[in-house]
Amino acid sequence: MKKFFAMLMSLVLCMGMAAFAACSTEPENVPGDDAQMGGQTPEQGGSQEEGAGNEQTGDDEDTDDETPDETPSGESNVLIVYFSATGNTETIAGYIADATGGTIFELVPVDPYTSEDLNYGNRESRVYREYLDESLRNVELVSATPENWEAYDTVFIGYPIWWGIAAWPVNNFVTENDFTGKTVIPFCTSASSGLGQSGELLAEAAGTGNWLEGMRFRSSASENDVRTWIENLNIV
Repeated sequence: MKKFFAMLMSLVLCMGMAAFAACSTEPENVPGDDAQMGGQTPEQGGSQEEGAGNEQTGDDEDTDDETPDETPSGESNVLIVYFSATGNTETIAGYIADATGGTIFELVPVDPYTSEDLNYGNRESRVYREYLDESLRNVELVSATPENWEAYDTVFIGYPIWWGIAAWPVNNFVTENDFTGKTVIPFCTSASSGLGQSGELLAEAAGTGNWLEGMRFRSSASENDVRTWIENLNIV
């Protein structure tokens, strides 16, 4: 009988030690709070301004209903024309105006692009549908010709790069104006794409004017970067 109780106590003791050992075992590693929860955001097309986009093609949205047509500064014969999808091209245009004393003219679509329109990652978005179907790229502008157009000798044209070319809202400005006798200088903004053939294609569409080689600026370009470029052009 004593042997039976001794064996029973030994069994209980062993079971207790096994349970203690199991409770003290560390759990397996599990993903932490910094684990990735989704896919990567696609690179901006262009966006790219800028591309299409952040453009998201994206700059701060240009949704003004009126086209700014500023009075020329002093006797400057320089005009800075631009379309900006998310604000980057607008910033560069401002730097050029400060460096040249030129007049700014913004190209504003009659039907402005919203942030949803500029979502290049969505195949149903406006900008993606326009990319796939060239017939949709005829973007009507509030105004395609600045006042005193004939008075300007030098015209800068700025735009974001959308899928390797100039954002199409600039097309109607280029095709509806006569650039005869004018020096035309393209400039663009993009996250990664270069100027590419965008300037050449615009020059071909215009058919007139002395088109110079343009410049691509990153979205973080400084005013000093722009001034240095302007100085090297020797136009002012």
